[in-house]
Amino acid sequence: MTHDFYCDEVLNGKTQVNKVIETEIVLAYHHTRPFYEHHIVVIPKVHVQSLISEEEDNNENLLLELMKVIKRVASEMTLKTGSSKIITNLGTYQDSKHLHWHVVSGEKIR
Repeated sequence: MTHDFYCDEVLNGKTQVNKVIETEIVLAYHHTRPFYEHHIVVIPKVHVQSLISEEEDNNENLLLELMKVIKRVASEMTLKTGSSKIITNLGTYQDSKHLHWHVVSGEKIR
């Protein structure tokens, strides 16, 4: 079994995060090692491997809640910085095998 940073660290409280928005099933927080000046991660609070996985928890309710939170985070970031970008990775591009989205803005810092 592989290490899942989001389940094993963030959702279990082992790694403390600066929360932006939290609902019953979604968490948005400031990235612990940001790649951009403004970098927020949005994750489901249940394990779902990726956007295209067929897991039972990867359902319309979860995806709708994720999109609502992403929309709010991106809107607030765009108001603050003038722009934002929403990123998710699939397949071999996805380092962490837990569905997650990045909402970013500003210069790349690493």
